[in-house]
Amino acid sequence: MTSTAPLPSTDTTPSARAFPPTGRRVLVSGASRGLGRALAQAFAANGDRVAVHFGSRREEAETTLGSLAGTGHVLAGGDLSDPGGAHAVVEAAAQALGGLDVLVNNAAVNLPHPLATTAYEDWAAVWQSHVSVNLLATANLSHLAARRMIEQGGGGRIVNVGSRGAFRGEPDHPAYGATKAAVHALGQSLAVHLAPYGIAVASVAPGFFETERVADRLSGAEGESIRTQSPFGRVASADEIAAAVLWLAAPAAEWASGTVLDLNGASYLRT
Repeated sequence: MTSTAPLPSTDTTPSARAFPPTGRRVLVSGASRGLGRALAQAFAANGDRVAVHFGSRREEAETTLGSLAGTGHVLAGGDLSDPGGAHAVVEAAAQALGGLDVLVNNAAVNLPHPLATTAYEDWAAVWQSHVSVNLLATANLSHLAARRMIEQGGGGRIVNVGSRGAFRGEPDHPAYGATKAAVHALGQSLAVHLAPYGIAVASVAPGFFETERVADRLSGAEGESIRTQSPFGRVASADEIAAAVLWLAAPAAEWASGTVLDLNGASYLRT
């Protein structure tokens, strides 16, 4: 006789039971505009409460805050290039939200500095700023947020925004490509270390996507060549990137911990 007993649930791990799909406390770094705004909006629409981090663009961060669905969202300003500033941001976010369940490391610097035409003094300064914000701030925020998640005992999620440039190279922005590659590696190291605590860590590696910061490039002479990088003949929207980040932060994505998810519309393929 064939058994008709229901199959056991696959969602039986302690961390999966404890980590909620919505109503979470989320810190998004660099959320005053662009992708950061889209990320904050995606989590808010999911029913989460969001701490909107900003560095110097308070007015734009307030616009982001005002665009979020639901209630209980807060601003968290601070200079992430300073370890003390990163600490203050996490403290402010955690106190206002009553803890932290999700960290999205989105804040980044991306300034052109082609070696052949960049003076050494400028080269050194640009590298320092990229390392301070793109890598060290990501590491510092991850430490501070993860320690809170460990103390809370309910698991957590950290999602890093990396880049396609970490794989294909960035000839005019080498510090950006290098620091994003380091962010991917950091995420994988933390994924292994934090798994016993029910904290999953993953990264996304977007290709070109549309924000106000690059609108002039897309509407100008360079636009068509950028769009034809993908066989879809377009660039991504910030909402498409945000949707992937939202999934990686979900309870169901725990087994994706350690991944670097390509989001480039088949514009760059790697094995």
